[in-house]
Amino acid sequence: MSDLIYTKGLKKYFKTPRGMLHAVDDINLTIPAGKTLGVVGESGCGKSTLGRTMIRLIDATEGSVMFEGKDINTFNKKEMKEFCKEAQMIFQDPYSSINPRMSVAQLIAEPMIVCKTVSGKKELEERVKQLMDTVGLAPRFYYSYPHELDGGRRQRIGVARALALDPKFVVCDEPVSALDVSIQAQILNLLMDLQDQHQLAYMFITHDLSVVKHISHRIMVMYLGECIEYAETDELYENPLHPYTKALLNAIPIPQLGAKKNIETISGELKSPIEPAPGCRFAPRCPYAKPECMNEKIREIQITPTHKVACTLYY
Repeated sequence: MSDLIYTKGLKKYFKTPRGMLHAVDDINLTIPAGKTLGVVGESGCGKSTLGRTMIRLIDATEGSVMFEGKDINTFNKKEMKEFCKEAQMIFQDPYSSINPRMSVAQLIAEPMIVCKTVSGKKELEERVKQLMDTVGLAPRFYYSYPHELDGGRRQRIGVARALALDPKFVVCDEPVSALDVSIQAQILNLLMDLQDQHQLAYMFITHDLSVVKHISHRIMVMYLGECIEYAETDELYENPLHPYTKALLNAIPIPQLGAKKNIETISGELKSPIEPAPGCRFAPRCPYAKPECMNEKIREIQITPTHKVACTLYY
């Protein structure tokens, strides 16, 4: 299966008074059509920045994002407008990402009006009702406003807006983290059903490893802007290699009453992402750190055709 979108050496740095903050540093990933790449890591590791850079909501510092064989970082204004129809984003907070002064119908119709993908008021109204039905919003909410709806229904508006232009690629930036567990399951199942129907490619950003296992085909683990492990979902859960990945998986609670688990906490201080020194960024917190972890650039090792890790334990 050919890759719909992939990156080569993608970097995004932010200027600060103390130097350049390496939010995304040399990321190489691939996402085929109809598949989901889960991106996991703790808060501040650069997951959301990566997602925004992938669809050029923010410009990359270096590297390329290849979509259907073309580098989006070279697109002009006209080409970007066309690309925006092919790539959309579902934001984390379903309330702050939509205009509270617009009704449900107006919110869903807005992308189609801006991109002029419908011809006439009647067609627009039919398309809005179709999208509401697709994402499970009852017709009675057509004239409702966001403050009148619960979090799950607000997020369904976000999903409908993302689907309004019939995209091929959708960045899902923690789309269920602000929702109740029962509503989370509804939204996840909706996203998976839509993927099957429309062959959508997803980048699913989350810090919840239970959620990412349910929805992803491949998983990339990030730490302070870098990819430290990349594998097929089943392979990552059955054979995690990087000490950080093992710690994340060890922290998943057991859904069983009275179950006990020996959770190993990660100690040590976080390395600064501002002008980071060479070496493994997880080394100050790693129980297996060696002198070479502190001084050398850590290269990725291909363990199997579908599994790679950046760790000196596998040199």
